[in-house]
Amino acid sequence: MNSTHFQYWPARLPKTLTVPKTTLYENLVITTKKYPQKQALHYYGKSYTYKQLLDEVERLAGYLEKVLQVKSNEKILLFMQNSPQFIISFFAILRVRAVVVPINPMSLTKDLEFYIKDCQIKHALVSQELYEKVAPLKGFTSLQNIIVTTYSDYASEEQAIGNLPPEVKAPRQTLSQDISWQEVQKTGFSPSPYTGLADDVAAIPYTSGTTGLPKGCVHTNKTIQANTVSAYQWMNVTADAVALTTLPLFHVTGLIHSLLAPIYAGSTIILFTRWDRDYAAKAIEQFQCSHWINISTMLIDFLANPNLKEYDLSSLQVIGGGGATVPQAVGENLYKRTGLQYVEGYGLTETMSHTHFNPPDRPKMQCLGIPSFNTDARIIDIGTGKELGPNQEGELVVNGPQVFKGYYQRDEENKEAHIEIDGKLFFRTGDIVKMDEEGYFFMVDRLKRMINASGFKVWPTEVESILYEHPAVQQACIVSAPDPRRGETVKAYIILKENAKGKVTEQEIIEWAKGKMASYKVPKIVEFRETFPTTSSGKILWRVLQKEAMEQKTASI
Repeated sequence: MNSTHFQYWPARLPKTLTVPKTTLYENLVITTKKYPQKQALHYYGKSYTYKQLLDEVERLAGYLEKVLQVKSNEKILLFMQNSPQFIISFFAILRVRAVVVPINPMSLTKDLEFYIKDCQIKHALVSQELYEKVAPLKGFTSLQNIIVTTYSDYASEEQAIGNLPPEVKAPRQTLSQDISWQEVQKTGFSPSPYTGLADDVAAIPYTSGTTGLPKGCVHTNKTIQANTVSAYQWMNVTADAVALTTLPLFHVTGLIHSLLAPIYAGSTIILFTRWDRDYAAKAIEQFQCSHWINISTMLIDFLANPNLKEYDLSSLQVIGGGGATVPQAVGENLYKRTGLQYVEGYGLTETMSHTHFNPPDRPKMQCLGIPSFNTDARIIDIGTGKELGPNQEGELVVNGPQVFKGYYQRDEENKEAHIEIDGKLFFRTGDIVKMDEEGYFFMVDRLKRMINASGFKVWPTEVESILYEHPAVQQACIVSAPDPRRGETVKAYIILKENAKGKVTEQEIIEWAKGKMASYKVPKIVEFRETFPTTSSGKILWRVLQKEAMEQKTASI
């Protein structure tokens, strides 16, 4: 285990972390005992105290147990966008020792059918605008009951500081064939005394399924708690912190950094259902937000706001995130605007968010950071499994308290996803990285994303990073395109900044790139786009663009 990075460890932080034996639900109970009347969250004009939050959790848990007869370890579908009801549902499921299966709101009915069958789900908690995706599966699958909620019941358009998203403004509809949230909250059932344990399975978030069928990642209270507490420590989240929660909570990064760590600390959460850069700037000023964990696409859009200079952002103390590296030019722009350096991290669904963090006082640009508390991170040769040293590119493998217990009912995939080194079991991330002499890790690329141009290896993230230096480029995505001579060639999809549209040509981008990178890395094809396909968490769906590039080129040959 490499320990070079410890010399750059944040001051005043221990190098190891003792994870509490308490559960995630008990975090909410303890915080409520400490701060019962403190504002737990603000949602589009309405605020809720910790006591109010816990009271609603208890009522929903009572209904799940006493009416729906939910048993411990039973899997419950949670299919909502960010909302107070998502938070209440999450903790209510844990309250009865059941398992949260949080699903991407962008999922279609056929996707939901897979998840329901995979986990034999009987009960679902669903938001009104997503109901029609779930309803056809009732009776057709194991699904028996759907509890339906409406965001507008927890918001106030009159008191909100900006425009509400359409799904938050929408009035409640009557769905007599299923269970209304209001009915549940009025019943007044109380759940049995809580007996949850740290080793209980708490959640099964699913991987995106980009390399095949989605796989459920089994996480216990203990694995989730490990990263909840490490985020709390590393980012200095206090009871007086105010978290701007713009990442989706179904996703592990948003769940840990924008919900569970703030609740562990007793912080206040400013909750967004939909990303809105103007609303975000207003919220930072109005509520004095101190912590904002996001992703690079969100930050790029925020900084591109021509009205940003009108807002006071001085309350911000920490800005960071992961998912994709922040281009250097964007990081420099952030520093000019706020005086803050972007604190980048790295993690996966399998590791319940982070395995790596940048030290807040010594971050490096476009860097995954250093291994988190009690995390053994190594780089191995893809072919031989031999451990590699500094500045050598190989696959990242990790061992730590946050690593999942395995893929749900996927024995073969579990064997393939792990490797034993020095008597310890490591998870194979599938990411190609390198480490510098100071123990900081850097992404090279996904194992399967490399472009082989005439035998030369081209890593898309490197080319993207350079393209962001061009003053006209707002966003860039590099993919492979078939080439009859080179086998593969480099294609760039680019979104131009508003002031550059119609003024900068594709060929000008190519010519500029020739002076910035080796010739084999230069995009041979550039295509301008107004938008990119993204996940609901804002990650660019490069595989969608990759498929388009292949189809376009094939059609033209």
